[in-house]
Amino acid sequence: MSKPPIGASRTGRKLGQKVKKGKLKASSRRWIERHINDPYVQRAKLEGYRARAAYKLLEIDEKHEILKGARRIVDLGSAPGSWSQIAAKVTNSTEGNIRVAAIDFLEMDPLPGVHFIQMDFLDDRAPSLLTDALDGAPDLVISDMAAPTTGHKKTDHLRTMHLCEVAAYFAVDVLAEGGHFLTKTFQGGAENDLLTMLKQNFRQVLHIKPGASRSESVEMFLLAKGFKGRREKDGDVQA
Repeated sequence: MSKPPIGASRTGRKLGQKVKKGKLKASSRRWIERHINDPYVQRAKLEGYRARAAYKLLEIDEKHEILKGARRIVDLGSAPGSWSQIAAKVTNSTEGNIRVAAIDFLEMDPLPGVHFIQMDFLDDRAPSLLTDALDGAPDLVISDMAAPTTGHKKTDHLRTMHLCEVAAYFAVDVLAEGGHFLTKTFQGGAENDLLTMLKQNFRQVLHIKPGASRSESVEMFLLAKGFKGRREKDGDVQA
């Protein structure tokens, strides 16, 4: 489904472009140069995706087929919307039959077939608003959430791992049996308690580093496949 860019840019733009020094800080100039010379950025523009992150999802799906047969999808941390674009396409979501619910505390331009909620996912109202937007349980929960960075690596790691954990428990609460859960995590892995919980509730749990994820980035993705379903015990639903 997704092939890595090969050689020069498919947009015709030459790679290796430099940004004039001007008044930019060295770090800012290096970021801009890396961005404009990134073949995935250029390919996203050519193919109409809002961000290069689209290829992370497409590459994971190419190997693990998590989008296959998905009828409803929840997209956490959706802005600017490249994963929601893919979700709307594979579910055939339309304005008259919404099959994709997305949330982010950042603004996101409207997408046909996507019900977008601008809200912090940690808000107590968020889970019910997402599920209310769909006519049935989702088959897939995807999360590209990351906490705003503070500059302190340990703090940033813990905050993003907390989002990962909250997303995982949300997935267990709402997924249809057989559904899948995909979330961003960081190298160093998820906490043992979280992995144990996922292994209890899904048939397969694994870490993935897609080719579209920059090699210098510490991000990885945690994939839990084949939700076993919720069991009732002593009158309560147990996950």
